[in-house]
Amino acid sequence: MKIFKTFVLGAALVAASSLTGCDFVEGFIAGWKEAGDGDVTRITSAGLVSNQSAQQAVVNGNTLTYGDHTYTIVSDIDVNTKEYKKPTASVTFTNIPSGYAEFEAVYNGLLGKSVAGTAAMIPMAIELYARDAEVGERCLDLLCNSDATVSNITRILKTKLVPSQYAQENDSYLQRYMAAALLKGAVNTNAYTPDKPYTVEMTMSPNGVKEAPLMGGDVTYIYILAQGWDTFQRGVDVFLPYDTEYYKVAGCSSCYTQCKNIRGTWPGLE
Repeated sequence: MKIFKTFVLGAALVAASSLTGCDFVEGFIAGWKEAGDGDVTRITSAGLVSNQSAQQAVVNGNTLTYGDHTYTIVSDIDVNTKEYKKPTASVTFTNIPSGYAEFEAVYNGLLGKSVAGTAAMIPMAIELYARDAEVGERCLDLLCNSDATVSNITRILKTKLVPSQYAQENDSYLQRYMAAALLKGAVNTNAYTPDKPYTVEMTMSPNGVKEAPLMGGDVTYIYILAQGWDTFQRGVDVFLPYDTEYYKVAGCSSCYTQCKNIRGTWPGLE
């Protein structure tokens, strides 16, 4: 008999007022489990950004559905492969997560449990940071292994994605399309328009898998294969702490360095 598990995650909202009278809302998720027949996992969570209504994430095999968005691990990393230049793993998704609640549900429900899935969430987090820096930083806090890793990423992203006194909106240094550059089919000559569904292609790095006792786990060194840079192998260090099933990003600096300048008008990501 197949095992059916239903995870219902209720969200609690806490509201407070500042001295100016502005309200803020934070949410957290608590859950309970119930066993039955079938092989589907369901996760319900409430929106933590804006005023999203509660959504239900359904995990069926290697695919998670959140509302009308789907995320699929087509193939995970084979740590024994000797192919370092062609894709051996890939993850597809129809949309960038709508906010932190969906990002968290996708990470906890499916993608964070695999090397390829965790790495594939890097462009999602970058794009969310570009849309809302506070939301993006929360996503990176969940995805990454330490505050230092998050700080290293956001220090660059806030100069590359967000207009400022140092780089105005029309400054070529700003590369709002950076997340798209990590997706299959996106190149500077097609205005970084990726194939659909969005696909992150990956393979192993020759560095392989190494134990990192000082970090408290193992690091798998992989490449995201993308054509937005002169060097198409973009290194990612994926960390698995001891005694957990959830992977973390420990480093991905080549995923947010200057890519090729765009030709044309970027259409954006859905």
